[in-house]
Amino acid sequence: MADGSGQQDIRGINIDKLAKGFADKVFIMKNFVQVSKTSAREIRWYQKGVSFVSLIDSTDSTGITASQILNTSDNSLPVVAEQKWTRKTSYVQKYFVESPTISMEDIKDVDIDILATNVRDLVHAVANQVDAQIYDILTEGQSPSDIETTAAAGTGWDDLTNGKPITDLLVAKRKIMTNHYDISKGAVVAMNPIEHQHLLNYLIDVKGSSIPGFSSEKVRSGVVMELLGLQVVVTTTAVTDSVVTFIAGRSATWKSFMPMTSVVIDDPGIGKKIRAWEEGVCLLTDPKSVHLTTDTIT
Repeated sequence: MADGSGQQDIRGINIDKLAKGFADKVFIMKNFVQVSKTSAREIRWYQKGVSFVSLIDSTDSTGITASQILNTSDNSLPVVAEQKWTRKTSYVQKYFVESPTISMEDIKDVDIDILATNVRDLVHAVANQVDAQIYDILTEGQSPSDIETTAAAGTGWDDLTNGKPITDLLVAKRKIMTNHYDISKGAVVAMNPIEHQHLLNYLIDVKGSSIPGFSSEKVRSGVVMELLGLQVVVTTTAVTDSVVTFIAGRSATWKSFMPMTSVVIDDPGIGKKIRAWEEGVCLLTDPKSVHLTTDTIT
């Protein structure tokens, strides 16, 4: 479910035209989580633990091992492997902002389209906060407890001697795969432009000669779209000194209570006021499909 810049008509303004303003700064995190509606502000949901397969890769807390499943003898009872689900309760958050009253004189004779620019910027403000909340939930506020985490090699990606960003991304993939998630389907690594800068520097300047065709090819395109089977997503929403790897449409869900909405409020004889809002909450449903690489900057 994709939100436009507004779901209600704004008098005299072409909403489709306003939506193009999102090119100024891309708010993208909602594109990589599952989006569904909720009719209630209080949401009870379940967070998934490790899979049955993970439980028996080695001895789990109940003492079950893979050998108890393999080649079970005739007439014996099956071993019981219990999945873990944790019940959670989350509450919808409201993202709400409005402009000051814009005088009807300004609307009439100011050179710029003052209503259009206000709508765009207010919608940006709301979308930015929604983006930030989704990122914060995915990374557990940069304090991992349920998600996987590993410190970057060396002293970070800007460490040209000991830094190993490729190894760090492979570690992230391995840890997610160990939890038996299919990393080949929709895997994403989201990073701040600073990490992206150091990743490109490592690939082009540090290792470019070791990767035939990489340097010239990537300098032409300017953006690393895919690396090691991961879609590289660059956003200023991402916190520097870490990168997060997760599975799009699986790791988290955005529960939408009210979609992005923007309206113009008339004050006859005085002017207009613009108001924008969205209500929803992000749920970290599959934490073991998320990996946070920390300490990526010296």
